Amino acid sequence: MPSLRILLAVIPLAGLCACATRPLDAAAVPGARFAASRSATDSSYGLYLAGQAAINGGRGEAASAYFARAAALEPGADARFLDSRAFSAALLAGDIRKAAVLAPTGVSPEPGAVHLGAIVRGAEALAEGDGKRARAALTGPDVGAPHQGVAALLAPWAAAAAGDAEGAIVHPVIAGEPISQFFANLDQGKLFEHARRYDEAETAFRSLIASGDPGGIASINLGELLERRGRGADAVAIYDRALARNPADGALTAARARAASHGAPPALPSIRQSAAEALIAPATILIIQKQPEMALAYLRLALRLDPGRDEAWTLVGDIMSDIGDLDAARAAYRMPKSGSDQYAAARGKLAWTYQTAGDKDSALKIARETFDAAPANLDAATALADLLRADERYDDSVKVLDRLIADQGDHADWRLLYMRAIDFQQSDRWAEAERDLAAALKSRPDEPELLNFLGYSWIDRGEKLPQAMAMVKKAVDLNPRSGAMLDSLGWGYYRLGDYKTAVEKLEAAVVLEDADPDINNHLGDAYWRAGRRVEAQFQWRRVLTLSPTAKLRAEAEDK
Repeated sequence: MPSLRILLAVIPLAGLCACATRPLDAAAVPGARFAASRSATDSSYGLYLAGQAAINGGRGEAASAYFARAAALEPGADARFLDSRAFSAALLAGDIRKAAVLAPTGVSPEPGAVHLGAIVRGAEALAEGDGKRARAALTGPDVGAPHQGVAALLAPWAAAAAGDAEGAIVHPVIAGEPISQFFANLDQGKLFEHARRYDEAETAFRSLIASGDPGGIASINLGELLERRGRGADAVAIYDRALARNPADGALTAARARAASHGAPPALPSIRQSAAEALIAPATILIIQKQPEMALAYLRLALRLDPGRDEAWTLVGDIMSDIGDLDAARAAYRMPKSGSDQYAAARGKLAWTYQTAGDKDSALKIARETFDAAPANLDAATALADLLRADERYDDSVKVLDRLIADQGDHADWRLLYMRAIDFQQSDRWAEAERDLAAALKSRPDEPELLNFLGYSWIDRGEKLPQAMAMVKKAVDLNPRSGAMLDSLGWGYYRLGDYKTAVEKLEAAVVLEDADPDINNHLGDAYWRAGRRVEAQFQWRRVLTLSPTAKLRAEAEDK
């Protein structure tokens, strides 16, 4: 994934707003000709270069200022190009006030910039408490693809901020975006509560629960509404039904405990806070779709509306970590404070930024401090266990997991059992690993990771081959795009002596995971048995280029 610094340096804003990338060719874009005609010391070109340098240094606000000053010195298309750069730099840096001022409007050679600009102006007006101006921006002629869904999510909150109770509860229809539509329906329930139309709010939430309620989101919202209405017993019943579907959900568990103990219900979120929350879902979708720059733009808008929105800070950290900007990632991960439901997860991710940079001591220090402060917290415990496992301290990792699994008793989370099984396997304690995997499969019989782990382990050990093959075939059926699972299936055919089929499956696995040394090694073995000696030797040599373990390196060198 390219760095956002690089993205800003090479993507004209129209490309960003259309969620597409293309290289900045000096002969092909507006603004290119001024570079050849001005001095680089006191000119638009010099300011442009300073803006590029600021981007490369991660200083988006400074970059925006340089581009804006350069635009003031240039006419026509050159100025528009530089204005767009200033707008995008300010937005991605989180300077929403400046981005709203710089946002293009009306007819433009970059319509995507105009459409995004409408969202930015609307969000900034909401942040300033000007609901009428926000609503005008979010429903006006500048709204367009690909931002109509976000505008539809924010517009009802703008209406509520403007005091238009009837306009706020008009049900938006977001065609072709089922996830955005779900959150629009969820927001309608929240808006009914803001309007004190409690029966209609309850009906809206119950309708979403009846249609599936992914992740228990509608259940939490309904439960909180009922708690605020003094109906704690009804809230507990809602939480119980949701927990039956999602027994390991920490937020539902905490909500049920609060309602059952007659604790103070959470306050009704403000309009600004609710509008910020509405931006999280589209940002998350964009991250999944590998569009980090637009996801970051939405997250920056969410944080302008609600600077305390911890899940937005965590997602910003994820984006910055993925692109290698560790300083920015660490700053974002440090924003959630102790007591936040995001705190432990963010601290775990903070620790991993040090681990991946080679500073294992700092990583473990952060993880241990977080775990010691909240030893029962699943995120804190798993982060510490994962770091210990990464450092090959398997017995220490087991000790961390032992406590959590013991506390959960017969209903231990399958993921904890899965992680402990890995530790046991790596410590040559196979009987204990097998026991944990079997226990995990009792609660999750269709989990492909579990099926693959146990099935492959039996295949590799030459045990229970018919049962193992059935398990890995099922895993592949459930997750056909997994190279690791296809490798297990291919290795099973190899163990059965069907080398032709083994080659077919392992070749397919290598296509999906071409840099995996174990899969390449298995394919070499299958080629050899199939009589394809030259290809086998090629695969074994390739293994040596893929950072294999010391054991695998020695094995490949011998072959």
